[in-house]
Amino acid sequence: MRELTQIEDKLHARGFKLTPQRRATIKTLVTHKEEHLSAEEIYSLLHEAHPEVGLATVYRTLDILAEIQIVNKITFEDGIARFDLKTEDKGHFHHHLVCECCGSVNEIHEDMLLDVEQRIKRQYHFEVRDHRLTFLGTCQDCLRKKRLEQLGQSDERK
Repeated sequence: MRELTQIEDKLHARGFKLTPQRRATIKTLVTHKEEHLSAEEIYSLLHEAHPEVGLATVYRTLDILAEIQIVNKITFEDGIARFDLKTEDKGHFHHHLVCECCGSVNEIHEDMLLDVEQRIKRQYHFEVRDHRLTFLGTCQDCLRKKRLEQLGQSDERK
């Protein structure tokens, strides 16, 4: 896993030791990089194979990874901090579509705010380093379920 090696190299470069517990936590993050996992979810995934890793260790590892900008710590409407592995292919943090019905989170990797950043720079003389954008709404699966429920209710009324 190339990503795992790159993360380990960044930890060493910043003076952090790579303990077996940290390595297992990082490997779990890399394996589930498409998901937006909380510390507790990472711990649950990790604990079965590595019972020696405690929840406090997972939290400390995630704090270190956020500090050295290997992961983004993000909080959606549910108030739970989730961790999103940064990848090299993006200049900015990606955007999210959060379903308010089922809680699913989908990523948008297209940067749609470059024009807005330029306008902010011109109008407010402010250099934007990064931005975060979350769209709240209803995903296509939940919309489909709602439509089916509505169709079922209208059939019952007849």
